[in-house]
Amino acid sequence: MENSKHSNDLRNTLLLAQFEVKKMLFNPRGMIALAAFALVWLLILLYPIRGASEFLITPHYKELIEGIFGPDVVSELFKWSVAELAIYWIAALYLFPMFSIFIAADQFSSDKSRGTFRFLTLRTSRESIFFGRFLGHMTIQTILVSLTVLATIALAVSRETALLMPAITSGILVIVNLVIVILPYTALMAILSLYANSARQATIYAILIWAAMSITIAVINNFLPIISELKWILPGSQISLMINTQGLGSFAYAPVALLQTIVLLLLGRIYIKRSAL
Repeated sequence: MENSKHSNDLRNTLLLAQFEVKKMLFNPRGMIALAAFALVWLLILLYPIRGASEFLITPHYKELIEGIFGPDVVSELFKWSVAELAIYWIAALYLFPMFSIFIAADQFSSDKSRGTFRFLTLRTSRESIFFGRFLGHMTIQTILVSLTVLATIALAVSRETALLMPAITSGILVIVNLVIVILPYTALMAILSLYANSARQATIYAILIWAAMSITIAVINNFLPIISELKWILPGSQISLMINTQGLGSFAYAPVALLQTIVLLLLGRIYIKRSAL
């Protein structure tokens, strides 16, 4: 009997995740959002990434950048076999967490305001709803990350066809890394959207939390450097350190995001089970 319940919960979780993906890909509102996302990334690829990658492969500019920032700060940046992916890596590390806050802001808030959340709880468990929505939004973001990486690979291959295999190998590592990076952001937005009454309110809460935590941690580190490790509780705290990494070495900071995600998902599970929604 217990196994049957777990099996039903798992099936419902996957069905809810599938529904979220379909809603984004085939709903008119979702398609408009995807079109806007594609346009933004097209501009980023055609101008900053393509332009900066041309500088990156020029020895003169390599020496200039090393002279400005120091060889230790940008040493790994010049080891990328595909310059376009190196620039994409820097841009995506900062842009996708921002996109994640907006994309994942409406996991539950709209259902709460419309009253459909209570209807869903009559059909399946709250845990299935929580993890289904989280999984669905992560799937959507994984698709978006993959599409932008594929576009970057196409940009690199258009410059030099011999870059195809190195670009595919590096691209796979970049996709996995970026998905890990946005995991805690999506988990936190799941909690905030449970508390907020709208996606906009959840986004505002997220901005306030990040600002307050960043300031608090900076003040604590200034006066009590002995507990400077508190910075690791803030999602995205490892991003600045990941810039000067490439290949398998970029996975060195993956445990930080994974641990943050586990803690946030556990907190979200407790909150959704105990709250009166």
